[in-house]
Amino acid sequence: MVELKIDGQAVSVPEGSTILDAARKLGIETPTLCYLESLTPVNVCRVCVVELEGSRTLVPACSRKVEKGMSIKTDSERVRLSRRIVLEFLSSSVDVSTAPAFAGYMERYSAQPKRFGDAAATVAQPTKIDNELYVRDYSKCILCYKCVEACGVDAQNTFAIAVAGRGFSAHISTEYDVPLPDSACVYCGNCIGVCPTGALMFKSEHDMRQAGTWDESQQTQTDTICPYCGVGCDLTVHSQDGKIVRVTSPLDHSVTHGNLCIKGRFGWQFVEIEPAAKR
Repeated sequence: MVELKIDGQAVSVPEGSTILDAARKLGIETPTLCYLESLTPVNVCRVCVVELEGSRTLVPACSRKVEKGMSIKTDSERVRLSRRIVLEFLSSSVDVSTAPAFAGYMERYSAQPKRFGDAAATVAQPTKIDNELYVRDYSKCILCYKCVEACGVDAQNTFAIAVAGRGFSAHISTEYDVPLPDSACVYCGNCIGVCPTGALMFKSEHDMRQAGTWDESQQTQTDTICPYCGVGCDLTVHSQDGKIVRVTSPLDHSVTHGNLCIKGRFGWQFVEIEPAAKR
């Protein structure tokens, strides 16, 4: 066990734990965007940074391993300023309207992206709709790398997408920037499952949002088991007005850890076939 102090509170955590793990053990809420328990931390969003005594720079809580005697501040003025600026930069250049955590973070840190003015450069671009399963709206992409990690060694090992370009031109791309149907994508949808902003979205959800009928307050969630094979993947079925609108999988499930295949994530249309058609 490693003993350290966070915001003046002593805590003891197993060796190999991160600062984020230790903070959560104390009930300290640390904002994250690029972090997910089932993925390798890539340290790109920088909203989880904390102040470590003796360190010249702020350190990422999601990946920095704890060390004996550490003294950490998670809510100092320096930390708050850094998080506020990161949130302002992101929300001034990216459409964060469908990012669930953003509104709360913006309010918590008093972020004011409008101070950059209406002429601030953005990543606005047309939505890519080239298949019937999911859409890609990279005007909402914050380059958190989660989709790349889920498509790579952390889950699918397909490597259909990666980050291309540099600086403000950096973007998520298929190999040689080919259309998605021509890429190595196997349509598992695990990239959708980890996307924190809605840049990757079920086409069913996208179409309902466009029609103004998407309403999460009217949706129910039902846990069940995928019917397609004997692996036993857990599913959470989201339904609205008696119809399935999307399917997810819980991160804490010991079999899938949030991951599914194309059948488990997208193959639920047979449930809605009319009885006459089934005959």
